[in-house]
Amino acid sequence: MKDSKDMPIVGYIENYNSSGTVRMHMPGHKGRPYVPYKGASLTGAEYWDITEIKGADALFEAEGIIGESEKIMSELYGSARTLYSTEGSSLSIKAMLACAKELLGSRLKIAAARNCHRAFVNGCILLDIQPEWIFPEGEVSQLCRTAVSVSDVERVLNSDSSVTAVYITSPDYLGDMADIRGISKACHRHGALLLVDNAHGAYLKFAGEGLHPLELGADMCADSAHKTLPALTGASLLHISRSAPEKLAEAAKGAMMLFASTSPSYVIMSSLDRCAYELGNGLSEKIKACCEEVSQVKKRLTDAGFGIIGDEPMKLTVDASALGYDGIALGEYLRGNGTEPEYCDPDCTVLMPSPYNGEDDLSRVCEALLALPRKAPLPKTEVFAIPRPERVMTLREAYFSPFKRVQADEASGRICARAALCCQPSVPVVFGGEIFGENVIKILKKYGIFEADVL
Repeated sequence: MKDSKDMPIVGYIENYNSSGTVRMHMPGHKGRPYVPYKGASLTGAEYWDITEIKGADALFEAEGIIGESEKIMSELYGSARTLYSTEGSSLSIKAMLACAKELLGSRLKIAAARNCHRAFVNGCILLDIQPEWIFPEGEVSQLCRTAVSVSDVERVLNSDSSVTAVYITSPDYLGDMADIRGISKACHRHGALLLVDNAHGAYLKFAGEGLHPLELGADMCADSAHKTLPALTGASLLHISRSAPEKLAEAAKGAMMLFASTSPSYVIMSSLDRCAYELGNGLSEKIKACCEEVSQVKKRLTDAGFGIIGDEPMKLTVDASALGYDGIALGEYLRGNGTEPEYCDPDCTVLMPSPYNGEDDLSRVCEALLALPRKAPLPKTEVFAIPRPERVMTLREAYFSPFKRVQADEASGRICARAALCCQPSVPVVFGGEIFGENVIKILKKYGIFEADVL
């Protein structure tokens, strides 16, 4: 039997597969490769794909091998409790909201930055939460760069004493990182919880001191392990801080179960199990090395005239407007040179390296960018004020009302039924229950959104 001390889920599955047990349980492939495809298994995942049989634990009780693996991950992050999600941070975010609602009940009032992911909006709809929006001061030129500052949060907390929780996204999709330490201090001075969508920053705990939200005072945060760590798509972590109210940790499993499938993927859980092993056995140093290499690439590109957006250490967001390219054109150039970006929009191109890229991948990308043929600089991107549409209905009321889809130009003056956003990064421009204004429609069209759902 394999020693399962370091990887309890992986060890259990390997032992089970080698036991010769007749599988009279789900799933139907019985752990065998099936449907030959060009001489190979169609998926290759059948070996790890089991169900909640005796000894395999259950994700939403987690007192056996899954619970052991979650404890290992919790120790790595220094949390009071860390829970696995096999349905991405969309599940972890909704569970955070449910935990806060169970703790605070009717006293729950969330103030949130508008650069939130659609998962937050969906969670609010399902839990009947109407957030109060925190608007950043000044104007911006990019939809995703709408993060809030400490003073923005302080302003809301000072003006509305009924706010009991604050929700922010950091890092954002482009790599901007909020002052979580300052925001957490402001929240706790006012007796409010701080919830952080840290989906893009699961690696930050291992990139250096004082980077991860748990180290900076967040009460809860959601990490998408699959975005930057060696875990399969759908692997996410929900962390509860050691300094947070104990009831949050107690409520977490029930909150996850409220939204999750009753058939969680052991394939994804085993990847989280192995990810925890890697993090405890050398991956942290590889993450630091990758961040250093990204830093060097950023400097070379900056020296060559590129604009670099954001301060996240393992993300490379490039603005080539000074060299004559918008983000979409730069993305096409990179594809022509053998690189697929994470995301492109009219403003920038996002690249997401990790320690698992090939040894010369980053240098290849850097050389391709440095070889970019120069053109006349593009006109400066028009800045816009973050829209503050009038709200006439709650998110929930609007979502469950009859609606129709119209061209964006026809939406002016109409009530938004469902958040209008582009995917990715799934950041809404206007939310359900708000009235479309001309400024909103202008931003929608800039980001390629030409239809809208209206009541």
